[in-house]
Amino acid sequence: MRLAEPPVASGAGRTSGPAPSGSSWFPFGTGDDARVRLVCLPHAGAGAGFYRSWGRGLPASIAACPVQPPGREKRRSEQPMTSAGEIVRLLTPELIRTVRPPYAIFGHSTGAPCAFEVIRELRRLGGPLPVHLFVAGRRAPGLPVMRTELAGLPPNELAAVLRRLGGTPEGVLANPYLLALLQPLLVADFAVNEDYDYRAGPPLPVPITAFASTSDHFADPAQVAGWRQETSAGFTQLVLEGGHFAIFEHSAVVYGRLAADLEKAAAIAEV
Repeated sequence: MRLAEPPVASGAGRTSGPAPSGSSWFPFGTGDDARVRLVCLPHAGAGAGFYRSWGRGLPASIAACPVQPPGREKRRSEQPMTSAGEIVRLLTPELIRTVRPPYAIFGHSTGAPCAFEVIRELRRLGGPLPVHLFVAGRRAPGLPVMRTELAGLPPNELAAVLRRLGGTPEGVLANPYLLALLQPLLVADFAVNEDYDYRAGPPLPVPITAFASTSDHFADPAQVAGWRQETSAGFTQLVLEGGHFAIFEHSAVVYGRLAADLEKAAAIAEV
């Protein structure tokens, strides 16, 4: 799993300031003064800090609002959650309370089914729906995922598994102490993704843009294309060269697509 911050594309973007609510879920604020907000749910092993740089890669009219689940960074003393349902139950009312529309939601890998279920929960509660859903590195929610058993692995075996997955710095993989510290969080985060219980429901009235990668062993383009079935408001898929973390290796392309979709959605929301 990718733990280091991704490269930052040059641009006039912004990082949202401290949240007036003091929300632990949104440690870098919710961008109240921006034209539109992008709520970012992280992948396994990552925290809000990983996506803070996205605010510098996006236009100034878009505020990146990274989500901080328990068990990492400034919430590392809290028990990490092990199910998407648990995350959704606590995050959704916090999002309604603190994030001003119009906003969109982005989820990479483990963050994708969580983002999807947050929108379903918003619809159930009658809350304001996002103007767009972006997903990356995750096959359609109705498709089964591969299981990766990380619990109980000794450091050398854990390092071997993470090396095959890609994204973890070699300095971490070679350090048994760091791996031991990281292991409980990874076990919990992988459970969120691999134990996700999809229930079929009406398509979302929210457009979906899905990012796939040519060499992603977890979500090939054909599997990602299945997200099309989850929206009645339009679907677009972009295929990038690379593996599971291709969105960070092609950040300029991703930022450009996010900006185009969000500026269009914000303009429609303002009519």
